[in-house]
Amino acid sequence: MAGANSWYAQSLGPAGLAGALRRVPNMPLVAWMVLLTLVLGMADGQRPETLIGTFNTGFGRALGEFALILLPSFVLAAALSRSGVVSEGTGRAFALASPMAGAGMICPDTAYAALAPGAERHKLDVAFGAYTGFKLLYPAGPLIVATGLGVQDSSLALWGIALAIPVWGTGVLWGRLVQGESLPAADQPNSDKSLRGVLATFAPFVLLAALLIGGALIGSTATAIDFLFQPKGALLAAAVLALMHVPSSERRACLDSAIRRTGALLLVIGAASAFGAVLLAVVPLGGLLPSGNGLVMLLGLFGLTVLFKLAQGSSMATFAAIAPVTAPLVAASDLDPVAAIFAICLGSFVAILPNDSFYWLVRRDALIREKSELKAAKILASGALLQALVGLVLLLIAVMVMA
Repeated sequence: MAGANSWYAQSLGPAGLAGALRRVPNMPLVAWMVLLTLVLGMADGQRPETLIGTFNTGFGRALGEFALILLPSFVLAAALSRSGVVSEGTGRAFALASPMAGAGMICPDTAYAALAPGAERHKLDVAFGAYTGFKLLYPAGPLIVATGLGVQDSSLALWGIALAIPVWGTGVLWGRLVQGESLPAADQPNSDKSLRGVLATFAPFVLLAALLIGGALIGSTATAIDFLFQPKGALLAAAVLALMHVPSSERRACLDSAIRRTGALLLVIGAASAFGAVLLAVVPLGGLLPSGNGLVMLLGLFGLTVLFKLAQGSSMATFAAIAPVTAPLVAASDLDPVAAIFAICLGSFVAILPNDSFYWLVRRDALIREKSELKAAKILASGALLQALVGLVLLLIAVMVMA
């Protein structure tokens, strides 16, 4: 992604902010958070044992829960990415399936890569659909953020669906409005997949939904089987089923990929949690987000997430970092935690820029015919921004109506 970051810096101009950014040390997000955490604690005059103790406590917060979510999610994503879902004449069907794929694969990049080859002239629909599903549909963004905030609420799935439909529709309408000649011709490779194969590919999603719905209908059985009816258990079962459809020679590669991705994110989550713990020991709660009624607090959470997303690009890293930082703030407020979760999820929509790997994936496929880099950036960034604003307006209206 060095080329993407270089393009982003150069697009700002040869002077001003771009010049200042070039003088900033190029370090990973984790390194910055650890450094800022230690500097913040020392600037506050904390004794070493106090600072290290707070860092340790914050770092370990909820890491076990995140591991149980991320590891099977990435196993599922790795297995599905090897399924080769390509089919002639299925563009519209793949576009309709893209939000579910984005949520089920816990990654818009993987979902787009899996569905786009068979999407024909619906590639932008798939892009905005996968992006929406990952951000708003259970068990992706909402579950990851809820875990970071320490929230458990059975209504998350319904809230996500209610917001995802109009938000995705906004992205699709925007894509239809601006795509023009940007899309490639529908000359997809002739590699039909049988109906049985397609159904087998999406079977893990069906199992995941069935277990979660079954858990809601059956309730507690006071036995070990209850674990399968919980999000973490359902994800594990779906991952195992997906892995069964992968050739045995490739299963180890799926597991290795999942472990690498999980380990990297757990480090980000731990560093963000430690930063949040030290920050809250130094700065009063009221100083981090605007005071006022619930709507003002929601706007503050939305804006803070936007800053995190713009700073480092990755949607998953944004979820991993923002939730531990804002968890104490949400807990100390009277804000509806479900509304807080979706304010964060919607803030992470802003925006699809060249410092995001998803940008380059879509740019080099769905927008391959677009010669202007600036216009391609405007198409993706503006579409994601419109999606975020539509979702935010709907969320604020829902909160006001329910108040």
